[in-house]
Amino acid sequence: MASYLQIENISKSYGQKVLFDKIGFNINEGDKIALIAPNGTGKTSLLRILAGKDKSDSGGKITFLKNIRIAFLEQEYDFEPENDIFTQIMSHSSDFTAGLEQEALWDYELRIKQFLTNFNLPDFSRKMKELSGGEIKRVALCEMLASEADFFIMDEPTNHLDIDAIEFLENWLSRSRCTLLMVTHDRYFLDHICNTVMELDRGAVYTYKGNYLNYLEKREERIANWNAETDKVRNILRRELEWMRSTPQARTGKAKYRIDAFHELKDRASQVYTEKSVTLEDVKGSSRLGTKIINCKDVSFRYGDKCYLDHFTYNFQRYEKVGIVGRNGAGKSTFLNLLTGNYTPEMVCTDEAEYMTRPSDDSRGLLTGTIERGESLKIGYYRQSGMSFNPEDTVLDIVNDTYLLGRFLFPHDMLNNRIEKLSGGEKRRLYLLTILKEKPNLLILDEPTNDLDIVTLNILEEYLKEFSGTLIIVSHDRHFLDRLADHLFVFCGDGRIKDFTGSYSEYRAFIKDYEASLKTTPDKPVRKGAAGPGRGNENRNRKKLTYKEQKELEELENSLSALAEEKSGLEEKIGSGNLPFEELREASERIARIMDETEEKEMRWLELSTKAEG
Repeated sequence: MASYLQIENISKSYGQKVLFDKIGFNINEGDKIALIAPNGTGKTSLLRILAGKDKSDSGGKITFLKNIRIAFLEQEYDFEPENDIFTQIMSHSSDFTAGLEQEALWDYELRIKQFLTNFNLPDFSRKMKELSGGEIKRVALCEMLASEADFFIMDEPTNHLDIDAIEFLENWLSRSRCTLLMVTHDRYFLDHICNTVMELDRGAVYTYKGNYLNYLEKREERIANWNAETDKVRNILRRELEWMRSTPQARTGKAKYRIDAFHELKDRASQVYTEKSVTLEDVKGSSRLGTKIINCKDVSFRYGDKCYLDHFTYNFQRYEKVGIVGRNGAGKSTFLNLLTGNYTPEMVCTDEAEYMTRPSDDSRGLLTGTIERGESLKIGYYRQSGMSFNPEDTVLDIVNDTYLLGRFLFPHDMLNNRIEKLSGGEKRRLYLLTILKEKPNLLILDEPTNDLDIVTLNILEEYLKEFSGTLIIVSHDRHFLDRLADHLFVFCGDGRIKDFTGSYSEYRAFIKDYEASLKTTPDKPVRKGAAGPGRGNENRNRKKLTYKEQKELEELENSLSALAEEKSGLEEKIGSGNLPFEELREASERIARIMDETEEKEMRWLELSTKAEG
């Protein structure tokens, strides 16, 4: 394998804080490496140096194989707000497209459009300023993947992506022959793609071949070996200490090198590896929780011509753990704001007649139904945009508890650091601490895994498993959901929510088994009762449905089979490279509509199938 990248003696410090010191490593063709380290220890800085966006403090050498193409995905994508999506990508690609023959340029443009379609961005004419954070991330990924670079450097590629986008990216990267170095906190994503884990620890780099579990095991071995070596050094030090304490006459004529070696031994003997980690023992527990949590009855919410919640009824229970999943823009964060009452009269109208006759400049949404909250309810709400720290404040200004801060990996020398000097993950960790220390009995977490490192996530999961209150989680981290959620609210679009009993992996397996059954019979209607796991006797099960529901279920199965066949045909046409631009746009937009229609019908099919089996 060719060596794609050689690193020698690069360093980075910020003030007194040393991130890494004269490190070196090698990346070969075909390596797919996950870079792991706690937040604030230099992962992003290292990637930026490798991508030429920053410089090493100590000089050093960064040598890429000649003529390989490199693409860099930063956490924040730089864009022109007035550009449409396609123009934005092409404007960033000028270096790549310069000198291309017309046919090669058409191929490149086609790849961009194919990736945009796969990432559910079929309308290439939308302005960048109109996009959500997740959509902007998808544009950045389309630009990177379409480049067909030899070497991808990616900083948190799954942040702000919904699960469908994560799974597409995961499948593409796992099949690709590209070489990859990425920072990620998504453990499923890491395991499915990477063949190597690189750890940045205490200013040094350690490399482990294999998956995440192998990394954890080998890391423990490394630490144990280091501490065992320390014990040996201490034994030698004791003998040397006896010699140093002997009378001056006994030391007369002794070589100076032995005295120097004694001091070196003393320094090494003090280097016991005591790993710092977040612990949540000091914020464990919650306030007393009554029998009523939040009761929702026939709740609907509309904004403009879009329905975010459609006649939702549910009573949240004590100690339940609910995971919330769905595409970006389906209304998950809106749902949380409604549950918590995190809105003002200027945002919401509760009278339908008033809403229908409101003036054109009235931007309120319509909320109907009832939401009742328990009297003893104490809500802790971790929001995506919830951090409102004054950048001039210090860590100690935010949380005036040095012991607790130390437990959350904020050592004494960081307490007077201003907020503006913290990394994104350090700010998130501090924000999380401000919520947990209040001991809520209903904890709502909206995308808590973004910007948190894997060490913090593992310990947060352990805390949440033992949390003695009610937990509601919106997350695109499949590992996080699998470990914590008892059941899922699946946001299907148009305000519809399906309650799925089981883990996220079970839900995805259920849907994928059904989709696979459609593909096995593309030329004829799906056999009644054939879809989905654990169907049993189809005739006996279907007797649990009304005649009308049985007919609807049959029609859904036939319709879904037809949609799958149509989507497959359109994808084949797009992939041919022979479609004119307008037909390509129409095909891409139709695929997006098919995906939405399929998801809607799948959820109704799931609902009827569950009833049939019940």
